[in-house]
Amino acid sequence: MIKKESMQVISSKEIAKDTVEMKLENSYISETAVPGQFLHILLEGHSLRRPISIADVDKEKKLVTILFKKLGSGTEQLAEVNSGALLDVLGPGGNGFTVDTKGKSTVLLIGGGIGVPPMYYLGKTYANQGINVISVLGFQSKEHVFYEEEFQELGETFIVTNDGSYGDKGFVTNALHKVGKFDNYYSCGPLPMLKAITNKLQEKTGFISLEERMGCGVGACFACVLPTKTEKGYKKICSDGPVFDAREVVL
Repeated sequence: MIKKESMQVISSKEIAKDTVEMKLENSYISETAVPGQFLHILLEGHSLRRPISIADVDKEKKLVTILFKKLGSGTEQLAEVNSGALLDVLGPGGNGFTVDTKGKSTVLLIGGGIGVPPMYYLGKTYANQGINVISVLGFQSKEHVFYEEEFQELGETFIVTNDGSYGDKGFVTNALHKVGKFDNYYSCGPLPMLKAITNKLQEKTGFISLEERMGCGVGACFACVLPTKTEKGYKKICSDGPVFDAREVVL
């Protein structure tokens, strides 16, 4: 259940170009969060909260890790928050990934840019349960790459950059031919990337997490609706998602 909580900033550092890793302490959120959920953070002077994906959780230390890009005044302000400060947070938000190991031996994770963070907690969860994890991660350039070593610890990892300055050149779809057999795929990233992946892997069972600006973050304002193939027609990304069956949504 989503709750309004205060989260203390334990550490904050830039780990790649315009990309910040922040560790937050909170008992309730660290205990209840699942891969694919997000924090909805309110910053002083702003009327709307910022949804930030959860990248990792350490239940023993009661820590939640978020990774975010400095893309505007809100995230730039968040990057300047000092250790020890308290953040006003709603969380954990949304419906995350269902971690199902039954009948699975290998899962494929596909992340693009700031869609990479939620893939890490999901991959770590699967790896801890003995499932083989393959990751394909896309970035703009070498200076934007982050968490490569962390993903490599989970399993085979392929890096793709738009300009070819590191790893393979192109988009994540250009590296899929290198991937061996897998059971399910999971992906998060920009909408064009998700469209390309779901088209290319339409014969496979997949689950995608959508990045979207949100209003309330709890399903009350209808600011983040998405057309689906279900009888209801539309679903709310903040409360019905952000994770959906790839065959369910209309991208």
